[in-house]
Amino acid sequence: MLRFALQRLLAFPLLLLAIYACAVFLIMATPGEGLEGGERELPPEVLQQKRIAFNYDRLITVAAADGSVTAVITPVPWYERYFWLWPKRLFWDQDLPAHQYEDWTVVEILRLALPVSLQLGTLALGLAVALGLAGGLVAVGCRGHWLEHVSVGLALVGISLPTFVIGAVLLIVVGVWLGALPVGGWGSPAQAILPAVTLALPYAAYIARLTRAALLDAYSEDYIRTAQAKGLAPHTVLFEHALRNALLPVLSYLGPAAAAIYTGSFVVEKIFSVPGMGTHVVESINNRDQSLILATVMIYALLLASFNLLVDLLYGLVDPRIRVGARAA
Repeated sequence: MLRFALQRLLAFPLLLLAIYACAVFLIMATPGEGLEGGERELPPEVLQQKRIAFNYDRLITVAAADGSVTAVITPVPWYERYFWLWPKRLFWDQDLPAHQYEDWTVVEILRLALPVSLQLGTLALGLAVALGLAGGLVAVGCRGHWLEHVSVGLALVGISLPTFVIGAVLLIVVGVWLGALPVGGWGSPAQAILPAVTLALPYAAYIARLTRAALLDAYSEDYIRTAQAKGLAPHTVLFEHALRNALLPVLSYLGPAAAAIYTGSFVVEKIFSVPGMGTHVVESINNRDQSLILATVMIYALLLASFNLLVDLLYGLVDPRIRVGARAA
């Protein structure tokens, strides 16, 4: 198990570096530098100051033979800017400004927005797991009952509807017509319910279907029939024998699902006016704000890689065959 964990941990920084390099090359492939100020044309002096502030150019002094000193502006190589100066200013100095928010640094923007998105994602993930497992267990535990058809139908609806449709329906029905919950904002538990439910429902539907399919497969195995032949109670067979093996596909799905929930909440944040990272992601792309784009990409990449690493380690604990395979390799 230790060797299996070390292999995953050693690959972790290499994966982040590869993602960062891909993001840099994609940014370089887009036209412009994002410093132009949109439709408003900046004076050449202001544009030059911005190029120096964002490390596109640097100001150096050159001493002449007569002892006089002259200031010269030279371009900064792209690899030095993207792979040394910007990461250093972002993580060490924490003074890298955003292109369109010159009074704010990237760290200050993310420090305010990231906790909101993490709170929303954590709440949505917990709801998705709880609702999904409950739906799968009800569908299998009540086979042939109307509850099974209700559970399967709700899962189908949850998978079929995109989040912006679910969010709009909940906002109109629950927030406007019934007036039961706030329709926007962030800061109180009531304001978090509609965004979290909207974000959680599609993933809860997937988890319910995975749990149901895995439990039905488990019930066709000999060890389940043996447990039933011994006279064990149905709930004992379900929770103590079938559910553990049925959790393996659910567990493997939770990694990308958690990453998708944390990184895919910008549509929900827009619908319910939640001040999370989603707003800054959309605006940074629209404004070609390169420093903010790279920072948000790396935040999302870190979340995605961390959840996949966690799932790999948990998968190795739950399924011994993974550890044996890693040891043999």
